[in-house]
This record gives sequence, C-alpha cells and structure tokens, in this order.
Amino acid sequence: MLRYIPFLLVLALWIYAFIDCLNTPEEQVRGLPKVVWVIIILLFGEVLVGPIAWLVAGRLRHAPAGGSTPSEWHRNHRTTFVAPDDNPEFLQSLREENKKDESLLKDWEADLRRREEELKRREREQGGEPQA
Repeated sequence: MLRYIPFLLVLALWIYAFIDCLNTPEEQVRGLPKVVWVIIILLFGEVLVGPIAWLVAGRLRHAPAGGSTPSEWHRNHRTTFVAPDDNPEFLQSLREENKKDESLLKDWEADLRRREEELKRREREQGGEPQA
C-alpha cells in the first residue's frame, strides 16, 4: 500500500496544477500563453516538471492590496461581509419572490372557486342537488 503513495501524490499535484491552470484568467498567466502551459503540464506531468513549473513560474501571484499581511487582509475582509438578513438586495429579492408566490396563490384560489361554481352549476342543471 505504501508503494502507491508517491504515485498518488504525483497524480494529485498533476491534477491540481492542471485544474489551477485551466481556472486561472488569461491576464494572470506569466511567461507563456495559457494553452502552452496546459500542454507543458500534460506532457511533463509524470516527472513533475510541468506542474512544478506552473506553480513556480506560470501563475502571477498577487499580494493582498495595500501591502497588508495575509492575516490583516483576512481580518479586514471579514468586516465587509453582510449577513443575508441585513443585505437590502437579498431582502428585496425575497419580497419580489413572495409577491410572485402570493399572486400565484390568488390565481389558484380563483381557479378553484371557478371550478367549484362550475361543478355546482352542472349538478343543478342535471336536476340533482349538490351534496355537502
């Protein structure tokens, strides 16, 4: 079992680099066009040259804006989060959806009343009394 671990690690790195390359926007790719990086990763994946080259030299890694450390960036980033029940856009979308649901319910109720009246009218026309 342990003899398969190196193979699985190489495979995992290869898959990670390939997916990372595909998901990276073209303007963040350094050195070579994105298509060439994909080919390098696929051709040299078994010997780790392609995936490591991509991770080291292929993608432009940005530092957080303002020169802050990563922990400061995460701390500041969390303060801008707005909970759904405080987000006016989300609340407005809920109101609109609720109005649509109310309108649909009113239409169903009107259709049900119309069908009930039609059934009562048919029973009267046939001479039978409607049963309650």
